[in-house]
Amino acid sequence: MNEKSYTELMKLGAMKRNRMKENFIQDLYIEMLLSEIQLTVEKEKLQRKIDLAIDRRDKKSFLLLSSELKEINKRFGL
Repeated sequence: MNEKSYTELMKLGAMKRNRMKENFIQDLYIEMLLSEIQLTVEKEKLQRKIDLAIDRRDKKSFLLLSSELKEINKRFGL
């Protein structure tokens, strides 16, 4: 017979729960990292466009892009 004792079953259950917690935390960190990368890339693109609008003395584009950057910063608590 391949029956496990109650203690062994409890230990296995605890180990599985710990692995699930670790996986959840790891997935959360990965999601946070990807969000941070996406935010950084989006901000850099906007900043380049803002710089170009300044170089071209395009006030309308500058104001529009600046407000977009402000919204991104506001959305992410920056």
